[in-house]
Amino acid sequence: MLTWYRTALTKRPILTQCLSTSFLFAAGDVIAQQAVERQLDDDGRPTHNPYRTLRMAIYGGGVFGPLVVNWYRFLQTAVRIPTSPNLEIVSRVALDQAVFTPVNLTLFFSSMATMEGVMGDDGKKGLVGFGTRERVRKKLRDNWLQGLKANWTVWPGVQLVNFRFVPLEHRVLVVNLVSLGWNSYLSYLNQQGKGKEKGREVL
Repeated sequence: MLTWYRTALTKRPILTQCLSTSFLFAAGDVIAQQAVERQLDDDGRPTHNPYRTLRMAIYGGGVFGPLVVNWYRFLQTAVRIPTSPNLEIVSRVALDQAVFTPVNLTLFFSSMATMEGVMGDDGKKGLVGFGTRERVRKKLRDNWLQGLKANWTVWPGVQLVNFRFVPLEHRVLVVNLVSLGWNSYLSYLNQQGKGKEKGREVL
């Protein structure tokens, strides 16, 4: 499997990293639904929302994947301090956490809110009574700061190791593997407050 991945990475680096990112975002949502939330249907049997998983896969492969690939390339070429390798790594991590992370979280919650309006949990329609702008604002207001604080407890250490020891072409894979747990948390966090939205829909 690793040999196949390396071959695909050599031939089609961006496509390979985007596809692997899409798969692992979806996997993170599956973990969130089945291992964390453990939702049951009316008969008490485990249930799964495939449209929620699909939304995570779309974001992972269509937004986060291309964005993070090009971001790491930028950091590799733009942040160069040959006289102090350690300062170079710290500077890359600082930029990653101060610039990329807030932007990524904004894109994530905005994309989820938009897709939830287009493709609801039944796969047919989104929530009524909430315009796209209102959904996005509410999602950001409720979840963005909490997600940012949680990110800063996990990712600075991960990225220090990633930027120090992992070759550029494998950094997205390392992030994606660590992100199995992180994406589970993001998926869970993204769901918070949806019960209130559904209540408003009924009213």
